[in-house]
Amino acid sequence: MASNITRLRALALYKELRHLGRDYPDPSYDFNGRVRRLFEKNRSLTDRGEIEKAIGMGEYIKKETLALYSLRKYRHLKRMYPDSMSDP
Repeated sequence: MASNITRLRALALYKELRHLGRDYPDPSYDFNGRVRRLFEKNRSLTDRGEIEKAIGMGEYIKKETLALYSLRKYRHLKRMYPDSMSDP
């Protein structure tokens, strides 16, 4: 039962990362291809600790990607407003 829950967590993480990869700012980076290769590389893991470590790495990648998107949005908004409006 526990392995099934872990498998579902890994699949959900994979789907989230693939979805995040749609808007990756650098098309030459091949974000979705790298995510796929990473998951395929860890496909044969059987040790529970190693699986949790790999899922933790995936969660870290997800957080970093979301931070990158937030930074991109912030920079876009900053460019949209002139500097004269920010001076009091």
